Amino acid sequence: MGQQLANTHRGEIAAGFEGRQWTLCLTLGGLAELESHFGASGLSDLTEKLAARPLAARDLIAILTAGLRGGGHDLTAEDVAELRHEKGTAGFASVAAELLQATFAVPAIEPEGGSRGG
Repeated sequence: MGQQLANTHRGEIAAGFEGRQWTLCLTLGGLAELESHFGASGLSDLTEKLAARPLAARDLIAILTAGLRGGGHDLTAEDVAELRHEKGTAGFASVAAELLQATFAVPAIEPEGGSRGG
């Protein structure tokens, strides 16, 4: 099986989970799922909500599930919750931030309880 490359012009990113590469992309359907998850009234409201609060683990699962589905992977939120990243929660947060940046060009977002330095 050949390695699938992410098409950055379409907002795709590549990420490593479970020792393999995955393509993630937020499609319109995925964005609609995220609007529902975050209680957003539209895309601009979604970006405001994403920028205004730290992400909880359930938020990371929702973002990554939508992105993986948009990348062509048939995974449920339960499947995504069981994935492992070599950098743990920080690795998942980094992938979610990269996916959101590829989609919206928003600043990086920290997970809940993340270190802000200082």
